[in-house]
Parts: sequence; structure tokens; C-alpha cells
Amino acid sequence: MAVIAVPTVATAVKAGVALIGAGKIAVLPFLIAALTYFHYDQFDPENRPIERNVLDDTYDFIVVGSGSAGSVVVNRLTEVPQWKVLLLEAGGHETEISDVPILSLYLHKSKLDWGYKTEPQETACQAMIENRCSWTRGKVLGGSSVLNTLLYVRGNKRDFDRWAHFGNIGWSYEEVLPYFKKSEDQRNPYLAKDTRFHGVGGYQTVQECPYNTPLGVAFLEAGQEMGYDVRDINGEKQTGFALYQMTMRRGARCSAAKSFLRPIRLRKNFHLSMYSHVTRVLIDPVTRRAYGVEFIKNGVKQRVLARKEVILSAGAINSPQILMLSGIGPQEHLREVGIKVVHDSPGVGQNLQDHIAAPLSFLIDHPISLLLNRLVNLNTALRYAVKEDGPLTSSIGLEAVGFIPTKYANRSDDWPDMEYMLVSTSTPADGGTQIKKAHGLTDEYYKEVFSDVNFKDTFAVYPMMLRPKSRGYIKLRSNNPLEYPLLYHNYLTHPHDVNVLREGVKAGLAYAQTEALKRFGSRLHEKQNRVPNCKHLPPYTDEYWNCFIRQYTLSIYHYSCTAKMGPQSDPYAVLDPQLRVYGVAGLRVIDASIMPTITNGNIQAPVMMIGERGSDFVKDYWLKGRNRRKRRSLGVKYQASVVDDGSQSRVVL
Repeated sequence: MAVIAVPTVATAVKAGVALIGAGKIAVLPFLIAALTYFHYDQFDPENRPIERNVLDDTYDFIVVGSGSAGSVVVNRLTEVPQWKVLLLEAGGHETEISDVPILSLYLHKSKLDWGYKTEPQETACQAMIENRCSWTRGKVLGGSSVLNTLLYVRGNKRDFDRWAHFGNIGWSYEEVLPYFKKSEDQRNPYLAKDTRFHGVGGYQTVQECPYNTPLGVAFLEAGQEMGYDVRDINGEKQTGFALYQMTMRRGARCSAAKSFLRPIRLRKNFHLSMYSHVTRVLIDPVTRRAYGVEFIKNGVKQRVLARKEVILSAGAINSPQILMLSGIGPQEHLREVGIKVVHDSPGVGQNLQDHIAAPLSFLIDHPISLLLNRLVNLNTALRYAVKEDGPLTSSIGLEAVGFIPTKYANRSDDWPDMEYMLVSTSTPADGGTQIKKAHGLTDEYYKEVFSDVNFKDTFAVYPMMLRPKSRGYIKLRSNNPLEYPLLYHNYLTHPHDVNVLREGVKAGLAYAQTEALKRFGSRLHEKQNRVPNCKHLPPYTDEYWNCFIRQYTLSIYHYSCTAKMGPQSDPYAVLDPQLRVYGVAGLRVIDASIMPTITNGNIQAPVMMIGERGSDFVKDYWLKGRNRRKRRSLGVKYQASVVDDGSQSRVVL
């Protein structure tokens, strides 16, 4: 089979390369789709989950959203065979294109993306069309884990200890660490042997990218020149530099759906409905208990009921939107849009936090960057398809990471306030096509700043501010569930954030001047000293950089904290520490919304941990708590038995 497939693929590659050479860059996704199509059974033997044509009227649990938390929740709840679980997902299946790490930006603004944009605000994103930031979210089985850059960063110990300090019992670092390890299948043997911090055998494969340019090692050496250690940033300490750990398997994306849903596709108690847009949670107005959901599929409004709980895992935009559409939220706002108030919860949609970066591009003299016109050829395509290696396995050039403190952080403490995302390419690497489109840059800004370095060898430093003090919010546009909500980022409205991001940019300039990078001819692309709206300011001054960071302000797509957990004494807490919605029984939120404060790094790994932790809260309540009490009353001794359904053995209470 493979012998026949390779020549066929080669034909597709040659045709694709010819078209790309003619300037038709859009053929790239189709080229890679042909490769993966012919080898799909060989390289990805797990079959996709099967959608139910006809749903039951009632389930024990209904989970809304199949992202990095929802997929985990469904997997863990269906470990209990007597529980029937329905997963509702607004999108469809992943594609072969989404499997290829280098192509993640081609998924932005595609049918797999909700395509959100923030409302125009002057404080940031001034280089973007209409001053609106592009907010990419996955509308697909697997959620945003299908569109992201695969980065596996757990955050800092202090993040979780701070959550516990806020009154969230059970969320300290030592209490959540086992849940990080539970999901993980660490493939780096040097990390896997550190059993204090890493796990093996979990559903989520974690590995380093099989391909790095010479810049990858140079990024680490540059960090050492600045006085930082090369370390496991998911281990004992975070401050320092490392090659990225990624949610990757055999050179391909390993999404939450691939990790947690495909292995359980044969569980009879797992039902899936795709293209199902949830419009609201059904809540009994007398008992104030959630008893089901309403959703639209194929243009038809449907209802399905839940015996035990409804669990929202729709993400930090959609979960608060669904809560408000269901009558849970700030009462004045709900009345403004004509929604009957079930429970006044002023924190719903508030406290929005995100990570932003101000990209810096540096020119080099050596032909080693990841450039589109160099990437796509017969050799790299076949290397990817046959050997699961090569530049197409690179996650858009993200090779290394550095966590450093600016002058606004305590350098004696391991709680850095700046993350450097170090990339062996930059915005003009594709000649102003997909990267520009994905980031939402205006034609005018791109032409003035980047057009003269199209397809030139570059690398980029993305200084990402880790602990923003600015807070955004989400509101309903109307009571129509199909209308996108109003998104207000409020980036850089707090002076602390301006100061930290500016210092991150200045340190990035110094980083690029280390000998490790200068040997490649590293130098700042000088047009960044004269960006539109900032030309009136002297370059290299604090005033200039304060202006600079408000232009090309890039969201790193880490929206969170919009339905935060907290003690009952906190009037803005939407959930209790077990993730149950205050004021309504039978309803939980388990996703990035629940964070009181955003974690110190990319959030995919913490969201998976939240899925694991939340699943155990559900099990503890419905099994250990209730069943133990019931069995005691019947005089039955508590015991456990092992059940194997063909996909994984598990303990059933």
C-alpha cells in the first residue's frame, strides 16, 4: 500500500510545487492534505469518534464543548459505565490539514475558527483592521487544541498557590500537580524519568518537536549568555530557557480530540452530536436546577435533558455567553437585552484576562529561517509523510522559550513576568499572505513595515506579558444566541502592563545582540523603529516603545477567567471551588473560564488539568459522596471493581 501511495503523493507534490512557484500559495494546504490522505491509515490508526444520528431524550451528563477541557471531561465521566454522557460540539471533525503543525495559521479564519473580533479600542491593536484584534477560537471537535501552536506549558507554582490563597480549596500546586501528570505521556526520556513532575502513559502525548533549525540551539545559548539556565520549564523552576514541549505525536498535532476522544469511541455510554450550537441551559425557575440544554442542529431547535448535570466546557467566550443567555449573569445587562434573570451573577463575562505580545523581527545573514518558498518542495513533503520529520513538523517556527523577570518582578523569586516565544521565522516569511491575514494586520501597516523584507531570512522574539492587570469583559450583543458577543479586551489600560511589556521589548532587543545570535548576523529590522503612529517619537526611547506596543499588539489567544471560581464571600465569583455555578443546581463550568487569574504561560496544559480536576469533583460528588452514604445506610461495605471495555481499564465505584 505504501509503495503505491508514495508515487501518487509525489505527483501531487510536483503539481503543488509548480503552482506555488507560480505564486498560488493557497495550494499549500491542499498539497499537504494529499500527503496525509494517502498515508492516513498508516500514520493515524485511531478512528474518529462516531456521531449519533438519533440522540436519546435524556442523559446523565451533557457536556457542551469538546476542547482541551471538554474532551477530558467526557473521557473521564464515561469511565463509569452506568453513566451515559452526551457531548455537544458546534463544529465538525478535524481535517488532515490541521494535523500538520506548520499549517496552524492556515486554520485561522477558516471554517474551523469561530472568527471572533474584539470591539474597536484605541489602547491596542492599532495596526489591525478597524483597530480590532483577531481572537481565534476552535469551532471543531477538539476545540482550540486543533488551531493552537501545540505548546505545553503548565504555568508557575505560584499561580495555583495564589488560587488556593483566594479561597479555592483544592487548587494549590501540590494538589493540582497529580492532575497534570495524570494526562501526560511524556516522550522525552530525560523528562520522563523525573517522576516528581512528569507522567507517562497518559492520554496526552507530549514531546519536543523532531525538527529544529540551527536557531533553536542558538536561542538557548543566548539565554545562557544572559545568565539564565537551560531547564525543564515544567519542572522544579520556571525561570530560564528551554526547547518547547509540545502536544505532538509522531510529528503531527495531537489534539484533545485525538488524545481523549478517539480512544473511547467504542464506549457505549459516549454519545456525540456535532454541528450542535447550544443556545441556552434549561433551568427550572422554581427549583433553580439545570435539567437540560437547548441547541440548534441542521437549522432545527432541539432539546435534550440531563438527569445529573449540565457541564459547560465551551471556553472563556462561549461559556459565559451561554450562562447569560440562560439567565445567569449581571441582572442589569440581562434585562437590557431582554433575558429573564434566573440568578444575578455580576461576575459572568467579567475579569477577562489574556496574554499579549509585541513581536520583534530580526534579520539574519544565513539561509536557515522557515520561509514558505523554501519549505514547500518535494523533499520536505515526502520527509513529513514518510519519516514524520522535517520542517513541516515545526509549529510555525516556535522552537524555544524563555521565562525571565523584568525590573518589575522580584528577581530573587521564581515568578517571572515575561515569556519569550522564540521563533525561527517572522511575519513577512510568507510574503504577506496568511500570517498577515491571521493576525489581522492592515495592508498599510504591513506594506510600510514589512514589505521590503518579504521572504527574507529572519527570526522573531515575541515578548509575552504574563500577569496582566488590565481586565476586559464580555457582553451579549442581543438575546439572539447566534449573534457573536461583544468582546472588549481592554489591553494596556493599566499602566503596569505598559511598563512590563515595554521592558520585555527592550530586553528582547538586548537578547538579540548576544554573541550566540550575532554570529548569524542578527540585527533589528529597522522599520520597526518608525512604525505608523509612532514616527513623531525618538526611536529607542521609552516613549517610543510605549507607542510601539500599542500597534502590532498580538493576542496569544489565552482568553480566560470570565466565570471565575471563588469562595461565596466573593461577589464576583461565579463558581464555587468545585466549579458548581452559584445559585443554580446541576450546572458546572469546566474550562479556562474558571481561572481566578491567568497562569504564567500558555494555557493549554492548565486547561487540560482543569478538565481532569473538574472530572474528579463530579465523580467525588456523584459516586464517592452519595454512594458511600447510601451504602453505609444499607450496611454494604464500600468496594471497587475493575472493568475493561476494550479501550482502557478503569476503576468503577
